[in-house]
Amino acid sequence: MDPLHWWRQGDAVTQSTALLLLAMSVASWVVIVWKAWVLRRGSSDMARCLAAFWQAQGFPAARQALAAFDREALVLPLVVAADAVAHAPATGSLAQSGSMGQQLTRVLRDALHTVLGKLQFGQVLLATVGSTAPFVGLLGTVWGIYHALSAIAGAGQISIDRVAGPVGEALVMTAAGLAVAIPAVLAYNWFGRIVGRIEAELEGFALDLRELLLDQAAAI
Repeated sequence: MDPLHWWRQGDAVTQSTALLLLAMSVASWVVIVWKAWVLRRGSSDMARCLAAFWQAQGFPAARQALAAFDREALVLPLVVAADAVAHAPATGSLAQSGSMGQQLTRVLRDALHTVLGKLQFGQVLLATVGSTAPFVGLLGTVWGIYHALSAIAGAGQISIDRVAGPVGEALVMTAAGLAVAIPAVLAYNWFGRIVGRIEAELEGFALDLRELLLDQAAAI
């Protein structure tokens, strides 16, 4: 059968639904490939970055080492933010009105949220595609069946052979919706687990970094 037979037989609604599923599939696969690359690099860099930081002979050396190892900028923003608080000149602003512990908590929280926002980018798209693509495909199937049965009824001759072909072609839309949704759902769950692991490591590092700077400030 001509692969474009179903496309030519469909109306505007059927074709629009097929194009929407195609766009959702392309968008989800672009995000999947990009996030897999980013999270792979980030996961492999985390251990090296943390080891390089704790082995450094001070913050300047640590920042220099992280600049070389932290390709996705996951750890370096936290170090830069904390170092800025520890060595910031007095300005009398509200940002410096609290204790050093409060200032460190605020800047590390903001830096951590920025890093996590980058890691979680695209998760909403994958969740949306995974949850809506089956229903989009079902809509295409229902409309295709209705369109096919209307055309057959208008022809005045109804038989199982005339019904089976159009209905079978319409059911392809349901399969297409599932084919779009399943990779998105699997990728969403897989990426969520990786992001959760990185988030836990970053939160632990932020806490250790805060305590380190407070101890250094108390020793001065």
